[in-house]
Amino acid sequence: MDYSIALIPGDGIGPEVAAPAVKALDALGDKFGHVFHYAELLAGGRAIDETGVPLPPETLEAAGQCGALLLGAMGGPGWDALPGELRPERALLGLRKGLGVFVNLRPVALYPHLRSACPLKDEVLASSNPEGKAAFDFLIVRELTGGIYFGGRGRSEDGSSAWDTEMYSRTEIERVLCAAYAAAGTRRKKVCVVDKANVLESSRLWRETSAAVSARFPEIETSYLYVDNAAMQLIRAPGSFDVIVTSNMFGDILSDEASVLTGSIGLLPSASLAGVPRPGGEKGCPLMGIYEPIHGSAPDIAGKNIANPLGTILSAAMMLRYSFGLENEAAALEAAVDAVLEEGLRTEDIAVKNGGERIVGTKEMGEAVVRKLERS
Repeated sequence: MDYSIALIPGDGIGPEVAAPAVKALDALGDKFGHVFHYAELLAGGRAIDETGVPLPPETLEAAGQCGALLLGAMGGPGWDALPGELRPERALLGLRKGLGVFVNLRPVALYPHLRSACPLKDEVLASSNPEGKAAFDFLIVRELTGGIYFGGRGRSEDGSSAWDTEMYSRTEIERVLCAAYAAAGTRRKKVCVVDKANVLESSRLWRETSAAVSARFPEIETSYLYVDNAAMQLIRAPGSFDVIVTSNMFGDILSDEASVLTGSIGLLPSASLAGVPRPGGEKGCPLMGIYEPIHGSAPDIAGKNIANPLGTILSAAMMLRYSFGLENEAAALEAAVDAVLEEGLRTEDIAVKNGGERIVGTKEMGEAVVRKLERS
């Protein structure tokens, strides 16, 4: 089978972490009899430098003609002085809106081999885990094309005040809730709705809508937390969560917080989808998706061969599952990452001092994953 992938390497460490993911996909193609075709496109800081805009129209058009989009990272201090509409991050918002991706899945799990990289004590982890283990495995489902990131904004004429507007429609909330309940049905059947309904009118609409949606899923346990309490419970009891569903901004913040628990933000993948995913990545219902690690472009370490490529590689696994329905291939890629970590290979961000691991660079970590795929 042939599959088309739009590829935006991006800025900073983006090209460095995207390259190993491409090599891993090609190794999987050789193993399973697939051919992946890549259309390398321009967006973000590089696009600003070359075209004057963060998202050239031809990039969005070309991406829409592919089956999925694999993204490195975008942005950096070199473009911070630009007005908001011309900053690299606007390209990402434009891609999300233009490709119609409205639900973002961010899995957060602790690899057993990386227990020493988690800052929490064993007793804290075990106290909230249903099986009493020092571990956690939950999914953050984030609404992606509404809320304050897409609301009206502006400044007063004298520049002394500014505003950003949080706005949600019932339809926007309902569709992301349906995605959360679909995901929970394949997991531990628990959904936690995170909002700020004691203060925000938009959050009260979230609660009203979730009450109606949850009635369709009586087999799923539904709970609610204010976002400040949720941030605390991620530290106090991460094992108590199964699926967290929340707004655009809250999901952005909470997933970055959660990444610290896994050992590094460099480990976490994400999938932004244009529909509700079917259980287990079932075939017959391909979804356009944007797949990217949740970390930024990290310009301070760009070009040093020390960035962690695993978040991007695992994002490629999510692409195989959700956009192409290739569950076996996705599982093989995830197993290769797990095997490399079990062997003790670490990039600097997940290495523990005097832990006995073997520290490798970005390129070497990617090559190790490819070798595991070839030998499995």
